[in-house]
Amino acid sequence: MIIKQRSILPGFGPTLGYTIFYISLILLIPLAIMFLKTATLSWPRFLQTVTAPRVLASYRLSLTASFLGALLNGFFGMIVAWVLVRYRFPGKRLFDALVDLPFAMPTAVAGLALTSIYAGNGWIGRFLEPLGIKVAFTQLGVLVALTFIGFPFVVRTIQPVLQDLDKELEEAALSLGANHWQTYRKIIFPTLFPSWLTGFALAFARAIGEYGSVVFISGNMPLRTEITPLLIVTKLEQFDYAGATAIAVVMLILSFILLLFINLSQWWSRKRYSAA
Repeated sequence: MIIKQRSILPGFGPTLGYTIFYISLILLIPLAIMFLKTATLSWPRFLQTVTAPRVLASYRLSLTASFLGALLNGFFGMIVAWVLVRYRFPGKRLFDALVDLPFAMPTAVAGLALTSIYAGNGWIGRFLEPLGIKVAFTQLGVLVALTFIGFPFVVRTIQPVLQDLDKELEEAALSLGANHWQTYRKIIFPTLFPSWLTGFALAFARAIGEYGSVVFISGNMPLRTEITPLLIVTKLEQFDYAGATAIAVVMLILSFILLLFINLSQWWSRKRYSAA
């Protein structure tokens, strides 16, 4: 007689039903309503809305700054994660806790803090402006804000992989004559690359929709420092709901295409390095 072991959680049927219900309620239904609201626009009106010069300029700034911010976080986040995992030094726990600060800090507070620091009379801005480097109320300020809010994603995705990385593999490579750069390129980097891509994608996705920290430091100048989320909020304040959802749909599609490309790259890298 075979006795079926009872599970703590419900079976496949109920859990699948809960999953579909929850995802539909939280994600699919709001997205569907957004597309339906956009469909109330005629095709010429839709094209006119999403291809206006002001809107195109906001696309360029949001996507470019988000991508560059994610790249910066990818480079420096790798270094910070390495230091936090591989070295012991006074204040290590404090620095480790500070990494999560952008998660906990309200975005508006982060925007005000960055603006006060990088303004012409700020702690850092007063030294940069005499050198011809202006951060606050420029596109560079947008990049600084998006880099700030995306930084924890890369560090926190790489840290667990580094902690689980077997140091004996590195020691074996060094004992066989490989130098430090070869050991990193052949042993460490292939293991970290999928998690690095995940952190990069999360930082990029977070930056695409950021509003609070950017709205203060950017100055919100049309065609220059105006980001797409701010333009969407402006449309909503003007009660142009269809126009706001049209711009949001375009950003959603662009973000989905870029994230799909990143996920395909992640799958390809895992397949390549696992085969090697």
